[in-house]
Amino acid sequence: MESPRSMAVLVLVFFVLCRDLARSPAMAGNQAQGFAFLAVGEAATFTFVNRCTDTVWPGVLSNAGSPRLEPTGFELSPGEARAVPAPAGWSGRMWARTGCSQDGATGRLVCATGDCGSGSAECAGAGAAPPATLAEFTLDGSGGLDFYDVSLVDGYNLPVLVETSGGGGSTGPASCAAAGCAADLNAMCPAELRAGGSAACRSACDAFARPEYCCSGPFASPAACRPTAYSQVFKTACPRSYSYAFDDPTSTFTCGGGPDYTVTFCPGATPRSALRFTGHPSLLRPLHDLLLILIIHVAISEGREW
Repeated sequence: MESPRSMAVLVLVFFVLCRDLARSPAMAGNQAQGFAFLAVGEAATFTFVNRCTDTVWPGVLSNAGSPRLEPTGFELSPGEARAVPAPAGWSGRMWARTGCSQDGATGRLVCATGDCGSGSAECAGAGAAPPATLAEFTLDGSGGLDFYDVSLVDGYNLPVLVETSGGGGSTGPASCAAAGCAADLNAMCPAELRAGGSAACRSACDAFARPEYCCSGPFASPAACRPTAYSQVFKTACPRSYSYAFDDPTSTFTCGGGPDYTVTFCPGATPRSALRFTGHPSLLRPLHDLLLILIIHVAISEGREW
């Protein structure tokens, strides 16, 4: 039989551990959202990996009604990786900005592709200006499954690969499979779609704003909006990506069991052994497990006679 004093000691140990983790470099910049996710439950960890030869600036935009992830943008040097936790039910999109630099006159961060217009590393609720390769996610959606895809509907600025880990429970060829585009579409981009001196490749919708390319107006249905010569260029090079608005049957992937995700920019450009992790990949799980143990301990103890 344990005494109330021993219970107090256990609780004190828990808060000391929380304090030490909060002061650690791995927790720096993530403290507030870390403890918030302890309360609402972490559904997944997104690990961003930069295998490009240049620095990229990932951006994160939550869909309407989904909580904002923190951070909403950051700098990621070549060979670095960083983890961002997401709560249950989160949905939104992610991308990478390229060619970013500080404007000498205003001090604002300006990016050659994927710019969110915030003027800083954080996008703070703003989305990517096309063209940009987008990774899109809905966690714990229909049937308890996660839905994810890599979209070229808004154009392309760099290769992106999405991979799952730790999931399962869905069936079919798209179950927990890798999604994305590893090809260099900028090298094969039609001249009329090139943007920023071949730094990116526009979609036909963005370039021409015609309903047959945008699947709008009389073309706003899968039956009416069919693949075009431009979308087929994208689809041939990147068969596991969205090439146009109604490309769903072969481009949306599902995964059950609460997987984590790795979003890799320029997959294959940097050996995995050379990656440097700039954030703890599972900041919250040890705290979550410890808190759960304490709760169970308290529940059991309250059922005993003191």
